[in-house]
Amino acid sequence: MAIIKVIEILASSKESWEDATKLAVKEASKTVKNIRSVYVKEQSCVVDNDQITQFRVNVKISFEVK
Repeated sequence: MAIIKVIEILASSKESWEDATKLAVKEASKTVKNIRSVYVKEQSCVVDNDQITQFRVNVKISFEVK
């Protein structure tokens, strides 16, 4: 039986929500091993002078505990 742990991470990107998600996984993988999945819980943007300046995601990352 595998034990799976879930952590919640906030990340942002100037490019896209997809890029923000990739950055969240990349950063988490520096200290968390055996990442199995990522679930995008929420998406939002920062708007400045009628322009989107930042894409934000709130993700849940699942990983196996060995």
